[in-house]
Amino acid sequence: MNASAVHLPADHPEVRFGKVGVLLVNLGTPDGTDYKSMRRYLEEFLTDRRVIEWSRLFWYPILYGIVLNKRPQKVGKAYESIWNKELDESFLRTYTRNQAEKLAERFKDMPHVHVDWAMRYGQPAIQAKMNEMQKAGCEKILLFPLYPQYAAATTATVNDEAFKALLKMRWQPALRTVPRYHDDPVYIDALATSIEKHLATLDWEPEIVITSYHGIPMSYFKKGDPYHCQCYKTTRLLRDRLGWPKEKLMVTFQSRFGPEEWLQPYTDKTVEKLAKEGVKRIAILNPGFVSDCLETLEEIAEEAGEDFLHNGGEKFAHIPCLNDSQEGMAVIEHVVRRELMGWV
Repeated sequence: MNASAVHLPADHPEVRFGKVGVLLVNLGTPDGTDYKSMRRYLEEFLTDRRVIEWSRLFWYPILYGIVLNKRPQKVGKAYESIWNKELDESFLRTYTRNQAEKLAERFKDMPHVHVDWAMRYGQPAIQAKMNEMQKAGCEKILLFPLYPQYAAATTATVNDEAFKALLKMRWQPALRTVPRYHDDPVYIDALATSIEKHLATLDWEPEIVITSYHGIPMSYFKKGDPYHCQCYKTTRLLRDRLGWPKEKLMVTFQSRFGPEEWLQPYTDKTVEKLAKEGVKRIAILNPGFVSDCLETLEEIAEEAGEDFLHNGGEKFAHIPCLNDSQEGMAVIEHVVRRELMGWV
């Protein structure tokens, strides 16, 4: 018992303090591939005003009348094809948990640093994890949205949810948010190393390597979202680090949804076009994704590969995300230690 506890009244609630929390947050995952789990996850995701900025009067009839009745089955089948059967969960959940556990191990010499993980959509929820951290004595929390490039629909909505959690707390911890790190040398070097290692395992060399980023609607870009420029900068720095010519490493954008125009060039159209133009060997990586997930394992590794080979391509490779690899963990640790300066 510390000295101050002697002066507390007998009915005073227990108060813990003296710790610093680090909360890694990724996009989210359904709990299962069944209809109910998929619908619950998609509803939370697609009702986020940061994700879909259309008027609710226009969007909700479409969402509840069409999308949430048809899309859960389709997306559920896609998840089923890349599900981690061993643990009965998505690989995004597996990798995010692993990242938190490995980061905690790297901070084991600092017992006052408490590392945990959460999802913006689905479980474990940000609010629940922040409550746990506060009760565990975390007077300060570093919130780490796991997105190298900033977008309102990713980084900002994680921050929004954390700030909402603070609104419900009587004793709020101090909160820091990790900024974009799209041009951090440690991140660029990790991407380059992962490319070099993967290409070394192939018995062929790609003519073109594509960096495919998740797209956003053009209307978001025109409102001032910096995402597009940060993606291009990441690829430019990566190209410089690898010493490749401009035509060897290109930028595309994937995963568009709905009728509006999204950032271009589109990944699927580009893959098809390259094959028809006579390019025989390509590889694709996803620098904007910290962990492999539906958009990388199914949309790129499976669908994009099939499209390329179907249209005349001969060799295709998907370069995995950094995940919980040595290079990936070096980036996460580097960013966390940098942002904790002054706190630990």
